[in-house]
Parts: sequence; structure tokens; C-alpha cells
Amino acid sequence: MGYTKSQSPVPFESSWIQNVHLNLSSIEEIAAKLSGKGEVSGWNEVQWALMALRLTDLTTLAGDDSASNVERLCLQAAYPFSTKLMQHFEEESANKVHTAAVCVYPSRVKDAYEKLGRLNKLNEINIAAVATGFPSGQYPLQTRLAEIASAIENGATEIDVVVDRNLVLLNKWEELYAELVEMRKVCGDTVHLKTILAIGECGSMENVYRASMIAMMAGSDFIKTSTGKESVNATLPVGLVMIWAIMDFKERTGRKIGLKPAGGVRSVKDAIAWLHLIKNTLGDEWITPELFRFGASGLVDNIEKHLEGQFYRNVSVGVKV
Repeated sequence: MGYTKSQSPVPFESSWIQNVHLNLSSIEEIAAKLSGKGEVSGWNEVQWALMALRLTDLTTLAGDDSASNVERLCLQAAYPFSTKLMQHFEEESANKVHTAAVCVYPSRVKDAYEKLGRLNKLNEINIAAVATGFPSGQYPLQTRLAEIASAIENGATEIDVVVDRNLVLLNKWEELYAELVEMRKVCGDTVHLKTILAIGECGSMENVYRASMIAMMAGSDFIKTSTGKESVNATLPVGLVMIWAIMDFKERTGRKIGLKPAGGVRSVKDAIAWLHLIKNTLGDEWITPELFRFGASGLVDNIEKHLEGQFYRNVSVGVKV
């Protein structure tokens, strides 16, 4: 998939993370209001579901991942719906029905690269690799940097790194910034860097905001909520705090940084709530694979099931993408 040049770091600025005070109940109220604005139903809902599909990083991060299940993942990413379901799509739209990326462990990147190559989809579907001691981040820095380099060598076009939460909890922001800058260097200016904050282990909403800002200062192209392995993953209130950080960073630098909620987005209803939150804060320009992703393993199955129900009731209608 074609990309613009990746972000580069900006100088560390401690004033950007000082005097951060957030009220949880207010955040929850605002997030609920913004994500619930606008009703979606019928064929309009189909279009939102298809939009969510094209914004998804289809993910497998299991301990028993193998070449065969990664190949199945790639096949589902490239051809997510049954032949019967695809008959409802207009011919020129069919080739747009695929996910934004697949997301796998570094040791499985080569499998994904080879399978997507055989499917002739390498220019359409990105290969994201989780790295840097995922999910804990508790490994020596040089080991984590080597893991990034290995994933890129095997074909990864995006790297989802995980921050060391110890640095967040101890307020070692300059050290966190320095580590992420080193990760940015290994990614170069063509491989996109997505930084996982593991929000459920950051300690507070204020720390979520600060970690978001540090990640963007260090050159992240995306900030991502979670590994999916924490007890608390992507929630709309946390997403709103990260959005506020993205908006503040854009005001200071002019740069647009992407957002990736991961963990807990399982249904079309969940996805539409997130898309409404984005639309009503960052705007329609963020609803693109270059600036917004869902990290999910089961969302695509739910989208297919949802569309089957719609098409069963409206069999004569062709769908444009």
C-alpha cells in the first residue's frame, strides 16, 4: 500500500506534558455524547460497516500461531467475504473489499509476505508486526531494536511497538522519548511506526495523554490504545483523551497523527461508535487507513454476518464501495 513519508521526531518539550488535569466523569460523558451522535441504519449502515472493514488491521497474536493460520489470515484479509456475499457488490467495487493490513508477530512476517505476494496483494494490504518485546516491553533496548529490524527485513511495512510502562509510571518521559526515537530511526522514513500505549497499565488518564504526546514527539505515525492483552483495552473515553492529544499536537506542529483502537472492538456497532467519535472530533479527513485503524481479530467476521443479514432482506440491491 502506498504511503506518504513517515513522521520524524520533533525536539522533546516538557512543557507539552505539564499541567495536565482530566476529569474522568466528564471525559466519559463527552465520549458517550460524541460517539452516539447520528443514527445509522439500513444501507447507510452497510457503507459504515464496509468503511470499518477497510480500516481494519486483521490480527492474530496467539501463542500457537503458525505459517498455516497466518496464511489463512492473509486470505481472509484479501477476500473477507464469501463468493455468495460478493455477488451483491458492483463489479468495479469488488477489488476494494479488503482490510488495511494484517498484524502478526515478527517471526510470522515472512509467512504473511509470501502469502500476500502469491495473492498479488502486497501493494494493497500492509503487513504490520508487533515488536519490542510485545506485549510487556520489558526487554533490553538493543533486543527490541533488533526485533524491529528483523521484521522489516522480512517484509513488514508497519511496526507496532509497545512502550515500557515502567517509564510511564515513573514519569521518565525523556527516557521514553529517547527509546521511541531509536525505534523511529530503525523504521526509517518509509516504514510506519505505530506506538502502543497499553492504556490499561498507564495508571491515569493524564498519563495516557502524556504518553500520547511523547510518542508523537518521538516520530510515531500512529498512537495505538492497547496490545489487546491487558485487562482494559480500547474504550471510547481513553480514545477521546488520545484524540485530544492528537489535536493539540497538530495545533503545535501542523502534523496529522493516526489513531488505532485495539482490543475490544468486536462488532459493527462498536466500530460505528468509534467512527462517530472520530468524525465529531478530528473530522472526516481522519477516516482513512492513513490516519485511522482498528486492531481486531473478530471484527471482520461480525461485519460479514451483519452484511449477510442486510443483503438477505435486500437481495436486488448492488453495493458500491
